[in-house]
Amino acid sequence: MSVADPPIILYRLQACPYCERVVRVLDDLGLEYHSRFVEPMHAERNVVKRLTGKRTVPAIVDDQTGVTMSESANIVDYLRATYGAGGES
Repeated sequence: MSVADPPIILYRLQACPYCERVVRVLDDLGLEYHSRFVEPMHAERNVVKRLTGKRTVPAIVDDQTGVTMSESANIVDYLRATYGAGGES
């Protein structure tokens, strides 16, 4: 247990290739994050819809910058631009 929760929350599905792409970039950049696994049924992902307006994953909430977003390519671009440069892994 840590004193404070990591600033980034990643909403994801198990074995989702788009989610795993975001996980790789978070790990490559050495960022602390918390994974929240969501409902497999698209129609039941109300937590994600309340945050991003969509039910798609991956989605992140970055409390450090106030950013909430979905779509893996956008998240990867955001993470690299905000937290460090680096080539495609």
